[in-house]
Amino acid sequence: MSTGAPAPAGAGPDLADVVARFGRLLHSAGVPVTPERAGRLAAAMVLAPPATTGELYWLARVTLLSDRGGVELFDRVFARVFGGMVDPAGFRGDRPPPGALQRRTGSDAGPTAERPGPASPQPPGPLVAGPGPGGPDGSGDEDRAEAVLAAFSPDEVLRRKDFAELTPDELYRLRVLAARLAVVTPRRRSRRTVRHRHGDRVDPRATLRRARRSGGEPARLIRRRRRTRSRRLVLLCDVSGSMDPFSRVFLQLMMSGVAGARAEAFVFATRLTRLTPALKGVVPGAAMDRAGRAAPDWSGGTRIGEAIKAFNDRHGRRGMARGAVVVIVSDGWDTGDPAVLGREMERLHRLAYRIVWVNPRKAAPGYAPLVAGMAAARPHVDAFVSGHNLVALEEVLEAVAALRG
Repeated sequence: MSTGAPAPAGAGPDLADVVARFGRLLHSAGVPVTPERAGRLAAAMVLAPPATTGELYWLARVTLLSDRGGVELFDRVFARVFGGMVDPAGFRGDRPPPGALQRRTGSDAGPTAERPGPASPQPPGPLVAGPGPGGPDGSGDEDRAEAVLAAFSPDEVLRRKDFAELTPDELYRLRVLAARLAVVTPRRRSRRTVRHRHGDRVDPRATLRRARRSGGEPARLIRRRRRTRSRRLVLLCDVSGSMDPFSRVFLQLMMSGVAGARAEAFVFATRLTRLTPALKGVVPGAAMDRAGRAAPDWSGGTRIGEAIKAFNDRHGRRGMARGAVVVIVSDGWDTGDPAVLGREMERLHRLAYRIVWVNPRKAAPGYAPLVAGMAAARPHVDAFVSGHNLVALEEVLEAVAALRG
């Protein structure tokens, strides 16, 4: 990875330790995993390192399980340990086990390949298979509820903590919480139509075909109406040095958008880089590594006007920004000409459905958009939000889903 890429939070985990902990969690949940099978998984990961959670799921399943009897418990533990980033039921065509993807956070997340450190060999929380702490009769439920509430209390504090003040461990927990946020855009009417009994237009061909059943008499009119589709979401994130504490978090939001809302993701500092292919189907750690290699200007200077111009020239006017919701994450510090930024923002505003500007500095007391770049862009922005913590991040998602005007 290039020197401009974000550095990892800590040293890489011990592979044997991670596999051993995962095996103990499976054994505690009732899956008969032997040390020999755990060693086989570690050897397989060295020979064929998995690039996605889907590959990791199948690699672990074929090496740790001997029959289909423990698949359900295995799926639950896997979804719990590896953060719910993959739905194992999607590979088999059946429904996911109850609570498989309702993951917990913080101390409830368990050891993962991205978060080294000690973890309890007995996974706490309500997703563990088997009886509770008080036994199968349900005794001890009050202690169990208190443990769950205690696990959630740090996350409540984390929701209102500024992204710039996060420790590496809190950054990991925040990444888990941010992955659960749903990115939804407004809907638009498509040119394509679909058959509907209350449609506003008659389908002559379908009506005549049906009339053959009644001797050529059109006893019933077949109607159609235009279908609706979600608007495209375009994310442009500033990864310059002044935005480094925030760009790591918004990279997770970009991953969620690319996976769920089929968004287009770009980053910019001194130049514009498209990250959509690099963020598809990878775990967050691998995404950070790919993003760093794809954007060598990470943590460099900022030329917002030139980056917006590059987007308009290469992608925006060709249809990517037409009718889309464009989210720009930047503090507005631009080393280029503010007139260029103002002119390109005006062009973008004519193409896009809505422009949402996320500026983490907006949360500071007494803030005013007096920086030259921010002042030039502000008249062409439909929503101006801060996004400096998780609560403000939810406001960003509300601005993305809002209708124009």
